[in-house]
Amino acid sequence: MIGAPLFEPFRFEFFRHGIVVAVLAGAICGLIGVYVVLRQLSYIGHGLSHSIFGGAAASAVVSVNFYLGAGLWGLLSALVIGRVARRGRIGADAAIGVVTTASFALGLALSNLYGQAKRSIDAVLFGSILGVDRADVVAVLAAGLLAGAVIWTCYRRLLFATFDPDVAEVSGVRVAWMEALLMLMLAVTILVTMKVMGVLLISAMLVTPAVTARMLTNSFARMLAIGPVIGATCGFFGMWLSYHIDVSPGATIILVAAAVFLVVYAVTGTRGRRRAVGFATH
Repeated sequence: MIGAPLFEPFRFEFFRHGIVVAVLAGAICGLIGVYVVLRQLSYIGHGLSHSIFGGAAASAVVSVNFYLGAGLWGLLSALVIGRVARRGRIGADAAIGVVTTASFALGLALSNLYGQAKRSIDAVLFGSILGVDRADVVAVLAAGLLAGAVIWTCYRRLLFATFDPDVAEVSGVRVAWMEALLMLMLAVTILVTMKVMGVLLISAMLVTPAVTARMLTNSFARMLAIGPVIGATCGFFGMWLSYHIDVSPGATIILVAAAVFLVVYAVTGTRGRRRAVGFATH
């Protein structure tokens, strides 16, 4: 049959696990990415992914559960970044640069010192479909349900804190708590998706679907719906294509997302670009 080779990878359990995780990861990144883009937190997303790598490397060396070790490391890094930035002596971007690059460097050092952990660390750096199992599927699904529940419950407060934090604070919204909650969701999203996307590429997946959705609509609510659809679609086709062309899944997923962005950028023209520059909710 002509179509048989196209569906060949679905015969393998590791690929089925990988594609489910890729679709769920793309959807979560598309959802959380809306807040990342609108709050201009892209650099924080990039920095946290590098910081969590240090925790992943340490977990591999001491044989601690990946999600526990890397997750605690990521949350600690986020708290340190926030504390340093709030003191006002150095900017948030400088705080992120110092904390995350030091953590990333520690991960590389551990990789060089302990050869037995190198394979696990390489998989975290670049993503690996072979490293995805049923536990990863459950972890990503749980993270997706958690993110959806948080956004559903705190939708108005997150919306208010995203677009006008000063007025939100005066109106009784605890903006600091909302920011901490957003950082927590961002850290969890990076943690559960980095095995497929890889540390070096996860930040692109947090941004690209959301920016693409922003060019398609001027409604915040519709962005929250379109972003996950774009992310999930890119995850599916990127994972499927990676098998056939023998390229790492993370790189292929990002390239598919970039291609979708370029198509939308060309089709929407000036109006789409105006939406990307000036965003209005209704």
